[in-house]
Amino acid sequence: MAAGGGLAGLLPAQSQLDCALEEATTAQEKENLVYQHLRKVDTWERDLKVPEFGADLQWLNTEESLSLYKDLCGKVVVLDFFTYCCINCIHILPDLHELEQKYSVKDGLLVVGVHSAKFPNEKVLDNIKSAVLRYNITHPVVNDADATLWHELEVSCWPTLIIVGPRGNMLFTLVGEGHKDKLFLFTSIALKYYREQGQINGNKIRAQLYRDYLPPSPLLFPGKITVDNSGDRLVIADTGHHRIVVVRKNGQILHIVGGPNSGRKDGTFSEALFSSPQGVAIKNNIIYVADTENHLIRKIDLQLEMVSTVAGVGLQGTDKEGGAKGEEQPISSPWDVVFGTSVSSTHEDDVLWIAMAGTHQIWALMLECGKLPKGSDLKKGTCLRFAGSGNEENRNNAYPHKAGFAQPSGLTVAAEEPWNYLFVADSESSTLRTISLKDGAVKHLVGGERDPMIKFVDPKMKNCATLAGTGEASNVIGSSFTSSTFNEPGGLCVEDGGRLLYVADTNNHQIKVLDLETKIVSLLPLQNANTGDIQDGPSVQKTDKTKLPKLPKSAPNLQLPSLTVSPGQALQFALKLSLPPNTKLTEEAPSSWFLTSEGSEWLLHEQDTYGEIEDICKQPIIPLRIPMNCLSSEVVLSIKACLYYCSKDSSACMMKGVSFNQTFHIANSSQGRTSQIELIYAF
Repeated sequence: MAAGGGLAGLLPAQSQLDCALEEATTAQEKENLVYQHLRKVDTWERDLKVPEFGADLQWLNTEESLSLYKDLCGKVVVLDFFTYCCINCIHILPDLHELEQKYSVKDGLLVVGVHSAKFPNEKVLDNIKSAVLRYNITHPVVNDADATLWHELEVSCWPTLIIVGPRGNMLFTLVGEGHKDKLFLFTSIALKYYREQGQINGNKIRAQLYRDYLPPSPLLFPGKITVDNSGDRLVIADTGHHRIVVVRKNGQILHIVGGPNSGRKDGTFSEALFSSPQGVAIKNNIIYVADTENHLIRKIDLQLEMVSTVAGVGLQGTDKEGGAKGEEQPISSPWDVVFGTSVSSTHEDDVLWIAMAGTHQIWALMLECGKLPKGSDLKKGTCLRFAGSGNEENRNNAYPHKAGFAQPSGLTVAAEEPWNYLFVADSESSTLRTISLKDGAVKHLVGGERDPMIKFVDPKMKNCATLAGTGEASNVIGSSFTSSTFNEPGGLCVEDGGRLLYVADTNNHQIKVLDLETKIVSLLPLQNANTGDIQDGPSVQKTDKTKLPKLPKSAPNLQLPSLTVSPGQALQFALKLSLPPNTKLTEEAPSSWFLTSEGSEWLLHEQDTYGEIEDICKQPIIPLRIPMNCLSSEVVLSIKACLYYCSKDSSACMMKGVSFNQTFHIANSSQGRTSQIELIYAF
């Protein structure tokens, strides 16, 4: 038999195998069927080949680009076609991780993520890099930005797994989530079959994990943030550190709950474990948490300092109706939570609304006995679907169960008249939706946009406008809303007084504070009451002073003119260095810049203090923000650069350095917009 091209050529044999597996009753029967399938595939006149990876594709988690027919020859390869915004793609990552734990590269198995973007911003390598770090993906990932491989193989949905043999020959395909048993069955038998054929090798792939090069950061991919009624306490979901951080509005740490590693455990604050928590809601001394990757709703009692589980069983659920008691009800990837009030209730905030991203629905956890719109009386503790059919779609309907959502990821309530709505940020449909708390009707409010900005929506006029951000995914903290930038902010909240907007700037690992009156953006400093700093989890690599480059004694020490600044002012140092004629940077050596402030380390708290210089023509802009709480009125900052360069014929290599010393006089008066200082030197 001659196999056709793409997945269509594999479909007849795959369908026949799937049908036979449905009828098989024992594990041995299933293994035999898969073995026979492989023998049949191997008798085809020609292999059903996967095209070679394009030479221009960008790779993550590897030292260099990989070739399917060189580096991966002799391996059973699982190609995971995914896009990082897709909840279904996120759901299969634990299966792939478990598979990689069972079979290593030495055993002949390699998983390769093929990222084929759904939205334009998902084509950007830095955004994919953030997702790889956020989801702890440790296998190689290739950015198939133009979906070249996707189209050549006739892939049609996310996620799709293609299992490839040691000759680059396609063996199996799995479409969608929920195929863990088949994934393990197919890969284990493929490894066994091709090992018997002598076609498996244990050659290593040279890995280079981006997580090993994370910059210092008190927070890691903070997902959501909320503020209590008093406006004095903020609750931050420190998602990447798998913990909840409670702080005063001045940034003083009150509680750290869970972390730094993922897990699932109730108990005291030091014992409790979470897994990528997202949504948080606080009332008095009780916090509810959407413990996303544990598929749980957790309760934090700040007075007792205890964590308990109130909904979910710890495994991903497929139930789209619910109705059981919370801790007995399976749920799927809860992403946000917010308090609400049931129909004709005598208790305020007696419902916890849940954005159930995993089943594309809105659920409710009854905190007291009550009744939902168009529903019957419910007992305290009941957890059930409120709106959404469970189908991934953008469908509005007067009947909440017939409406459709697509990965709802954000919630807020406007209980007062004339609204009485639950507002839903529906991620995959890029829309904001409303659910009436009177009759459950689901309606469209505005269509979302996909750039990394903070938007302002007028529900009455149904207008959507930019409040802050330029649309560029970066981390510039300017003196105004329009000059500051964000990077995939995941959550926000407004204090009760309505003046301060707190934003979880997720990919920048920061909480930004937007003053809605002065239109000024600042950072929320995080510090412990005793130590003045918040401890990072072990997954975050601190800048080790002993590992910073040491400038040669001959390096010039240049004194810049003194500068008067004010607390909170943003500065930018433009590094403009030039090399001698007929020389170039040494590609293999780590040319870099770094900041020091001897005796005044407080100046550099929560600042980027190190960066690489990869291209002498594209030298960096180094941002610095004067802290709001300055410990002295005068301070000296040193901006140092260390360059490794060689002659263009590579006959000689050199290391040179330069230090720029900047004295700051700190005054209380406002200094206006961002200041830029040029640092010019020719070696």
